[in-house]
Amino acid sequence: MSFVDALRFARTALTAHRLRTFLSASGIAVGIAAVILLTSIGEGIHRFVLSEFTQFGTHILSVAPGKTSTHGTSVGAIGSARLLTIDDALALKTSRHVRYSNASVVGNAEVRAQGRSRRVTVYGQGPDFAQVFNMQVAVGQFLPDDDPRNPRAYAVLGAKVRSELFGNTSPLGATLQVGSHRFRVIGVMAPRGQVLGFDLDDTVYLPTARALEVFNREGVMEIHLAYRPSASIEAVTEDARRILVARHGREDFTLTPQQQMLDTLGTVLDVLTFAVAALGGISLLVGAVGMVTLMHIAVAERVAEIGLLTALGATRARIRTLFLMESTLLSTLGGLGGLGLGAGLAWLLKTTVSGLPVSISWAYAIGALVASVLIGLAAGVVPAMRAAQLNPVDALRAE
Repeated sequence: MSFVDALRFARTALTAHRLRTFLSASGIAVGIAAVILLTSIGEGIHRFVLSEFTQFGTHILSVAPGKTSTHGTSVGAIGSARLLTIDDALALKTSRHVRYSNASVVGNAEVRAQGRSRRVTVYGQGPDFAQVFNMQVAVGQFLPDDDPRNPRAYAVLGAKVRSELFGNTSPLGATLQVGSHRFRVIGVMAPRGQVLGFDLDDTVYLPTARALEVFNREGVMEIHLAYRPSASIEAVTEDARRILVARHGREDFTLTPQQQMLDTLGTVLDVLTFAVAALGGISLLVGAVGMVTLMHIAVAERVAEIGLLTALGATRARIRTLFLMESTLLSTLGGLGGLGLGAGLAWLLKTTVSGLPVSISWAYAIGALVASVLIGLAAGVVPAMRAAQLNPVDALRAE
């Protein structure tokens, strides 16, 4: 019996009981579709979150006050963290690896203009902010390169703040009151929308030193360094550490490369994607149980057929191969059906549900399809061995 004959025999056996074959293949198909659909949502969220972070650039090193790791025992009052200042940001800019340096402070304040008021997020930023985070100005200009310790009282508006306070009129040159301080509007940022829940258009940008006065703070909250792509992150980090230790006398700050945060975030998202794939795999396992049940029933119903094949000269190895091929063909058909169903549902979700990030992870899809074939082999092993071990005389009497 050739391979083609064996394949034709397996196909005939499956088409002889169409409803049972369909139900068993559907169990595999639903499992495959569940894996593809869940991993597509997980992969879509993975790409969406990473794209939200990387849209501001990838060669960024963040400096925060205080040391997050602990060494040795407590050093008491001597261990209190020294504030980061604008002067620290200026010193870090002297590093040979750094292109831009930006000292940042963030707060919430009420802004007023033309008889209208609104509470918004106020960012204190330096003139390099737009270059560090790839921000674009739609009208006017961003904060000029003034004396960072005593900058002019200028303000740049987010797109939403501009429309809420000034409507369709030009805000350039208008006076904006932030708390008890007055600023001259010199620009409007291009719309950026929401990023991870933060509305970047509902903002006002002030010079860092002026924002410190508004919020009555002495130190900045964070310093961001945009370093040259040709420089290694190890060299950038070491140079920044050397500069700050020379200024502070000790390492009372934390350096966090953006790539490190992205790697950590990517690992977490990979685990979540694997977890949802495992949930879909439960459905695949249920389908496997159905496959085993079907093959056992098939052997019980076809005892006489097995006896006839043995009487005609079919070896036990050939009979095992026939039943294994039958189960493998059944699982492959179910897997291909599940692949089409899962891909179709993922496409349907992507086109009908706005805002839901869906991206098919073909690695998981192909893995699920291979798993379905292996399930077919595994499900057919015991029934096939049982069929091959039947006594041909007893099998023929079963008729």
